[in-house]
Amino acid sequence: MAPRTVEVLDRSDMVGKMTGMLTLRPGATAIVTVDMHRGHLDPEVATMPAAAEDCERVIANAREVLDIARGHGMAVIHVVLVYRKIPGLGSEGMTAPFWAAMSEITDEENRLTLGRKSTVNDHNIEGSPGTEIIPELYRDTDYVIDNKKRLDCFMGTDLEMLLENVGAENVCLMGINTNTCVLNTAFTAHNKNYATVVLSDCVASMYGDDLHEFGLQNVMRCLGWVLDNEQFREKVEEGRKSNN
Repeated sequence: MAPRTVEVLDRSDMVGKMTGMLTLRPGATAIVTVDMHRGHLDPEVATMPAAAEDCERVIANAREVLDIARGHGMAVIHVVLVYRKIPGLGSEGMTAPFWAAMSEITDEENRLTLGRKSTVNDHNIEGSPGTEIIPELYRDTDYVIDNKKRLDCFMGTDLEMLLENVGAENVCLMGINTNTCVLNTAFTAHNKNYATVVLSDCVASMYGDDLHEFGLQNVMRCLGWVLDNEQFREKVEEGRKSNN
């Protein structure tokens, strides 16, 4: 089926008003990094790599945000997908029919990521380098959840309990991919009544710029806020002052 060309609806006025209404008090805000591991962001070992330029951009911008967050005492939570190998099955990801079918395709032009390797069956297997969080983004004071199995960071993990334990009312998301794991997690955070933010400078999609933009538009127009790094800094500073 040929794709239909559509114009992106301009909701900038509404988005601007909504941004003005957002408050991010540091003590009530948690940063959740979504699959910011070498399996996506280190081209040397990645089994599902983002574009090299996106890897550099996302890592640099994420480091800036995380430094701001830690400096204000915010909880930083890294959620990482890790699969086991099951005899007779392969990766645990192979239980998903779409991924199992995709694994049968061998030509690069029809893989998940156009012109780049992208194999669910070999992606982030337990103990592999791909499961390692990008070193520049991790500190000993951070929290790590490493049993994510699907696109939603809440599904099958203790993310919700951890957010409750650190007193989070606002959830700020960054990571890979904008239109899959970040978007799925944003929907669940919204459904659980968190004020949900996606940090636009700190996300990318290995599926292409069109789906990256789709993910951001879907969040900002339907379920949460999209902030760049400067807006995030300003909101955190405003929230800090309002809490004094």
